[in-house]
Amino acid sequence: MMAYLSMMAVRLVELHRVLKPTGSIYLHCDPTASHYLKLLLDAIFDVRNFRNEIVWCYKLGGRPRKGWPKKHDIIFFYSKGKEDNFVFNSDAVRVPYESTGGYISSGRKLVKGKEYKVHPLGKVPEDWWFISALNRESKERLGYPTQKPEALLERIIKASSNEGDVVLDPFCGCGTTVTVAERLKRRWMGIDITHLAITLIKERLHNTFKEDRSPYVVIGEPADVTSAAVLAEANRHQFEWWALGLVNATPAQDKKKGADRGVDGVIYFKDDASGQYKKIIVQVKRGAVKFGDVRDLKGVLDRDKAQIGALLTLKPPTKAMREEAAAADFYAPPDFPDRRFPRLQILTIAKLLAGKKLDYPQWAVDETFKKAPRRYKENDLKQNDLL
Repeated sequence: MMAYLSMMAVRLVELHRVLKPTGSIYLHCDPTASHYLKLLLDAIFDVRNFRNEIVWCYKLGGRPRKGWPKKHDIIFFYSKGKEDNFVFNSDAVRVPYESTGGYISSGRKLVKGKEYKVHPLGKVPEDWWFISALNRESKERLGYPTQKPEALLERIIKASSNEGDVVLDPFCGCGTTVTVAERLKRRWMGIDITHLAITLIKERLHNTFKEDRSPYVVIGEPADVTSAAVLAEANRHQFEWWALGLVNATPAQDKKKGADRGVDGVIYFKDDASGQYKKIIVQVKRGAVKFGDVRDLKGVLDRDKAQIGALLTLKPPTKAMREEAAAADFYAPPDFPDRRFPRLQILTIAKLLAGKKLDYPQWAVDETFKKAPRRYKENDLKQNDLL
């Protein structure tokens, strides 16, 4: 806990520094850390700028054998400015009055024998919000462990920003905040420490908005072989995740759980009417590569009954490696037996950065990542205005 609070303290100081005087911060946490974090927020943002402790309630998860089921998280809301010098759009987040709250169809409410008109847009939510968490069947769910529902971020962004304002999420995960900010015509910045998260966000923005997506840039990704080599030397796993993203592959397993059995990533696709998944297995090599690497991948390809194998290399392959790969035969889709794709392919990082693609059926339906649902927005605000 002390390590976590030390990490958060320096980041909260920076977030306070870059926040506009009219801006606000929302910090999400669970009850195990909320009391510690509030002390930090009081010290950094000033206890007088504390606005709300919001309780986010949901129905998800199991029930302990002893004790009360844990069904809520905490969201702290602080402003940077004092009194009314911060954005808060109450009309943008009103919700319908509950039927149990005395709603009258005529638009009047009865309280202690007196009658008064209710707001036509409903009421401003209290400081407890019942917003469903994402279950396994949710269309929004992408499989990222900390993914939040879009409805939660939509309420926050609508309340505390206006169109054209900048929204920053410094722990953006799979990109729920930036996706909602894009849909609501805010400019946005997202920060995450893992290249896996960045790959997911780019995929999510593409699937969500298609051609309606505003231009954006990714800062911190390798842009050439030299910077890729620097990443490979600094962090092997991050390099693997980044390289897998170049071919739209997902990591094969949690790197903390033992050996990878010769598979760093996988791509799933469907290329015929049977509906059966086909598989491409991917290996990533950051150092010198040799003939045995191709031979070993060929064995893994047979063992896993995959249709295609791909070897992504930072260093160029030898002639013997290319010849061994060429001897691995071809994959022919059942419905198009005359179309053939190399069963074992070697792609260098340099060629991938230059636009080279993995060679497999272009008509195939890529099933590697769960697709984010399509959203629509009016594209009259350009993200590149921020750059």
